[in-house]
Amino acid sequence: MTLLGYRLPGMSSLIIWGLLWETVGQSGLTFFIPPLSEVVATLFSVIGTAAFQKALAETAYAFFVGVLSAICIGIPTGILMGKNRLLDELLLPWVNVFLSAPLTALVPVLMVLFGFGMRAIIITTTLFAIWIIILNARAGVKQINRSLVDMARSFGASPVDAFFKVYLWAALPEILGGIRIGIIRAVKGVIIGQLLISIVGFGALFELYAANFLMGHFWAVLIVLFALAFTISEVLAYLERRVSYYAAKR
Repeated sequence: MTLLGYRLPGMSSLIIWGLLWETVGQSGLTFFIPPLSEVVATLFSVIGTAAFQKALAETAYAFFVGVLSAICIGIPTGILMGKNRLLDELLLPWVNVFLSAPLTALVPVLMVLFGFGMRAIIITTTLFAIWIIILNARAGVKQINRSLVDMARSFGASPVDAFFKVYLWAALPEILGGIRIGIIRAVKGVIIGQLLISIVGFGALFELYAANFLMGHFWAVLIVLFALAFTISEVLAYLERRVSYYAAKR
């Protein structure tokens, strides 16, 4: 970020937005935005409570299981679609439909099929993340240099060997990009699931604080959620940059 010709350190914009938030909160324009100092103080008072730790554990469990399911299903499906034209023509329209469709409308259907428990929340999280992972894995396979595949075949590589030793590694930059975007979408999926399917985890805290107009508590939990999602996204973005660098060098 550059201001008046001076290059400011990274994340400086957050300081500016924090000062703006504090100013708006102190002005009392709306009860919905309390001062940032009050939100931070509330965060430190809430973060050690049993209710917050239980909500964090429930949300983390649903999130990581949902993302892991999306990765384990999405990457092989995307690679197979990139390799097999028939499979690609059969599945690609459906992948595009679910990627662009408002998946929140499917939540009542999931509630009927899988009940009101954690399983339905995990499936909701998976559905939010999986489609972009499939498309990115497919795109990664589509751009693989055919000489790599021909070389593997000439050395007698089996389809399984080619899958794990050629397609997976050659498409890894695109796959990591899909996982990073899928994780961002999964955050939305897990909160929507916890709000609409079963009031547990962070969804229960959001419901409780909003109903009782505890805006400081509401924003404190929201900051934790955003910070966790941002941290995971930045770690994956770093890995994506490193993999892309080595892929370009190769």
